[in-house]
Amino acid sequence: MRAWVALATAVTSLASNTNAAEAPPRISLTIYNQDLALIEEVRRLDPGAGRNKLEFKDVSASIRPETVVLSAPDLAIIEQNFDYDLLTPDKLMEKAVGQEVEIVRVNPGSGEQVREKASVQAANDGVVLRVGNNIEVLRADGVPTRVIFPKVPENLRARPTLSVTVQSQRAGARDVQLSYLTTGLSWKSDYVALFDEKAGKLDMQGWITLTNKSGTAYANAQTQLVAGDINLSGEDSGWQPPRRAKPMRQGGNESGPQQQLADYYVYPIAERTTIADNQTKQVGFLDVNGVAARKIYRYRADWFQSLEPTHVDVAVDFANSSAGGLGTQLPSGVVRVYVRDVDGKPKFVGEDRIPHTSQGSELSVKTGEAFDVTIQAAIDRHVAVNKFRSRYSMLYMVRNARNQPVTVSLRQDGLWRNGRVLEESLKSTRNDARTLQWEIPVPANGETKLTFTVETGW
Repeated sequence: MRAWVALATAVTSLASNTNAAEAPPRISLTIYNQDLALIEEVRRLDPGAGRNKLEFKDVSASIRPETVVLSAPDLAIIEQNFDYDLLTPDKLMEKAVGQEVEIVRVNPGSGEQVREKASVQAANDGVVLRVGNNIEVLRADGVPTRVIFPKVPENLRARPTLSVTVQSQRAGARDVQLSYLTTGLSWKSDYVALFDEKAGKLDMQGWITLTNKSGTAYANAQTQLVAGDINLSGEDSGWQPPRRAKPMRQGGNESGPQQQLADYYVYPIAERTTIADNQTKQVGFLDVNGVAARKIYRYRADWFQSLEPTHVDVAVDFANSSAGGLGTQLPSGVVRVYVRDVDGKPKFVGEDRIPHTSQGSELSVKTGEAFDVTIQAAIDRHVAVNKFRSRYSMLYMVRNARNQPVTVSLRQDGLWRNGRVLEESLKSTRNDARTLQWEIPVPANGETKLTFTVETGW
């Protein structure tokens, strides 16, 4: 409906409210990473005896009705309906098609009101009315017009409402427990790291950001957050798998104090909180100082090939182990790294996403590319040993335009499981079946040449 259509309703009652006197529900929220939340409510109700209808207003507009569970002593569920067609001027006009309404026109000069009966013919891109023998269109002609409806249709609700028909064995107030899954509630974690390169330390703060787009508010809710990727079929959820983060260098093997739920970790919010609809709320959950960290320069070659000079990556490596000064499970999120400038003011230098990280894991957070450190790859020789194996002689030239020496970590992929190093100018380590690694020292304002020959194939 266009904004220029002014509507008003003359209705004495919106709908029967079986639970008009009910107290505010006691709400618990369990929010997952994947745009999903479990809502648990306890309401004190008197369903009466026999067959009656209970109405639960202010449930999530994004409720998954098939997940609703209602339980109470001496109560059986017969039928449930979720009414999510909300009362709006547009919806009210759509439902009035084919029905009679009253229109009120106001003379801008005299203020005189003229009332006429009209029949609503259509309400698509505009409102078409039959007034007497004429067909009229409500339009922005400067004449104030109101439309008065005799009642609100029963299937239009002022708020999202879950209607449940129950059979109660007795009358009397009792606690009724309602739980359901909903989309529209989500959370994510973000980290701020202040890195001191000279001291080899970083300070880290963690923030949780809650976002509510479920269509309703949750007042005074006990809230807990679940970190970990639960398995969802994808049917009706609309959720898509996130982009996988890769900064974990090594998985952890330490147990931490964080509360667990099955194979996931739970982060309770200490105090009850109110999450309004269309609200974003931030809560701190981590604040540690003096975590052991170091800056590294790194480059990863996917295959044996010649390349133009390219800048190496800059990263900050640290462990979330107890010995390293962090020692906690870290939910997936973006780590934003700051360093102090010559005036001692923190300045942003880059960010990277980390995956869900168990305690004891080692992390490498990329902050950007080094301005003054480059690497160039060249194939010195390529020989086909036989139909299945090849021999590559590689040359890597690493140049450093800084006035301090640096060490560049080179990872070379492309080795098959039967691959072997025949000769090399610096000693390598084999990280896995496919990868070799060299630590290449480069003097200040200088360069270092790495050469090696490998034979690989199957």
